[in-house]
Amino acid sequence: MTNLLQAICNIVHAPNIFVNGSNRGRNRINAVGNSLEDFVKDMFANTLDHSNHHEEERIKIHTQVFSYIGNANNPPDLILKNGDAIEVKKVESTRSHIALNSSYPKSKILSSDPMITNACRLCERDWVEKDIIYTIGVVKGNNLKFLWLVYGDCYAADKQVYERVRNGICDGINQILDIQFAATNELGRVNKVDPLGITYLRIRGMWGIENPIGVYSYIDIDYDENADFQMIAIMKDSKFQSFPFAARQEIESLSLNKSLNMRDIQIKSPDNPAILLNSKIISYKR
Repeated sequence: MTNLLQAICNIVHAPNIFVNGSNRGRNRINAVGNSLEDFVKDMFANTLDHSNHHEEERIKIHTQVFSYIGNANNPPDLILKNGDAIEVKKVESTRSHIALNSSYPKSKILSSDPMITNACRLCERDWVEKDIIYTIGVVKGNNLKFLWLVYGDCYAADKQVYERVRNGICDGINQILDIQFAATNELGRVNKVDPLGITYLRIRGMWGIENPIGVYSYIDIDYDENADFQMIAIMKDSKFQSFPFAARQEIESLSLNKSLNMRDIQIKSPDNPAILLNSKIISYKR
């Protein structure tokens, strides 16, 4: 079973940081967002060195690493077997806000979430809750310039915060008189708007969240705009300690060898900024 610490080590040892499918001989019409997701799969599956893996072999390795590979319309994008969920987001610049579309930010992924697919819900037996890693990449050309790896419970508030706003909007919409509403997972749907009854209106939420570089502006994250590539990971200290000893030992060894930097920090709780959470920040650049 792989994990985020192993994925970080795979990045450190990777010969190159590419996100474009053309370096696998694939069609260049692949969207950049899809190419970033491919990179993330390779990062966790240790298949970043494409010269060592034919496409068929690479796909087989991915099926051994992931229990779920999703689509762009429903979170999450990926789930590690018996491990964390992963949501991949591509942005235009280091400080761009993150578009989440119809799904509000998640501190955790729940199997009861109506926004996930049945395939996701059934990908592992009897799972209830998973930690989620927001994987946010800045891509320029074929190169990944910046990569955030932030756990949801360091980034997003409890679901009740977002549900309160969503439900308040839904309740307000449903109080409009003389309109025929239909059941939906969106904010609302109005049927038979016109006299013929052939027009409907979908009312959708478009959620977004600030880029981590703004969220953690009170922390010295050692951002280097001149680096060819930089990665920053943030997690609670309790999450770091939950990883297998061998994975923690390898990261600590890389830190001692100055290949990457890891240090203790305190971040504001997404639920109550008056509380500081003991956390770890891991950064790497080349």
